[in-house]
Amino acid sequence: MELREIERLDGEYIAETYSRYPVAFTGGKNATLYGADGKEYIDFGSGIAVNSFGVNDEEWKRAVIAQLNRIQHVSNYYYAEPQSRLAEMLCERTGAKRVFFGNSGAEANECAMKAARKYSFDRYGEGRAKIVSLKGSFHGRTLFTLTATGQDAFHRYFGPFVPGVGYAEPNMESIRKEADETACAVIIEPIQGESGVNPLDRQFVRELEAFCKERDILLIADEVQTGNGRTGKLYAYEHYGIAPDIVTTAKGLAGGLPIGACLFFEKTEHALGAGDHGSTFGGNPVSCAGAVNILSRITDELLLEVQAKGEYLAAKLKSLPGVKRVTGMGLMIGVETEKNAKEVAKKCLEKGLLVLTAHDKVRLLPPLTVTKGEMDEGLNLLSEVLKA
Repeated sequence: MELREIERLDGEYIAETYSRYPVAFTGGKNATLYGADGKEYIDFGSGIAVNSFGVNDEEWKRAVIAQLNRIQHVSNYYYAEPQSRLAEMLCERTGAKRVFFGNSGAEANECAMKAARKYSFDRYGEGRAKIVSLKGSFHGRTLFTLTATGQDAFHRYFGPFVPGVGYAEPNMESIRKEADETACAVIIEPIQGESGVNPLDRQFVRELEAFCKERDILLIADEVQTGNGRTGKLYAYEHYGIAPDIVTTAKGLAGGLPIGACLFFEKTEHALGAGDHGSTFGGNPVSCAGAVNILSRITDELLLEVQAKGEYLAAKLKSLPGVKRVTGMGLMIGVETEKNAKEVAKKCLEKGLLVLTAHDKVRLLPPLTVTKGEMDEGLNLLSEVLKA
């Protein structure tokens, strides 16, 4: 189908929630995509940090197809081997005790905040249900996760919101004011992706962990975008040397299939009991088979490669014309330029480079397997845009 016909059908039948770029992709390999227009593109977005090993990864495809040849869905009334295997792998890699599977990052965060309220209710009764999030955060688009998102721009139109949510600046003075005796949890993103790829200050995060432990306030790490090797660690909280009580993840975990996971550590492993939460598609065998393959290949060696690639990209980016600042970790990079970020992204697309934006920055999230050749080609295209 030609691009014009795809655009026509989309415009007539799809909900008007997306402002799309004029391209449809028909295939590709790793970080190189092919458009319906016959053009080749370098992918520095990987589906917003989803296609961990790029597109058309042969080993991942074999794992997914093998599961499709067995059974595509099992109700959670029954056991499913891929789900159990994935949970074991996540727990062994992180020290978590139990995992709940959903279908997205928003669902993982919804589960985490529900579990935090349940934990606090079981221990302290009513009146201690407040969730504290940070200003500048993004946690999802369900009503609860949207409420917990600390950006006013996302709050238009959808009130009234879920009660019992507060917002603090990323400093301890603000945390102490907001996380009072009614608080049960603080939720943080180690790197605030949607508001500009801004890593939290290490000393603040360490002090926050101590503050929460002293008051039995749960610390939730939202690793939806930062997790699964994206920053050069399996999960970004490892950079900070902390031990969260709950960790959420999604995006890159299944390499392109829908999944979300909420990891419960020792304090919270029994927070949810039978009937407290659930999901029809959560832990789907095909998604879990894909995730088992991805997680088994995020080795220490690969994580070192991600760190090296991130350092290479950051150094090259800092030398490009019109680049003011580079932020982030590993292959999660924000680039502040003298030009408008959305205009840069538009011009990059015309040149054959896919980039994302986050507030005033160009955001780069290439596949973990991006090659040096693909990086160099993408950097050259970005340089041409910035010079123009």
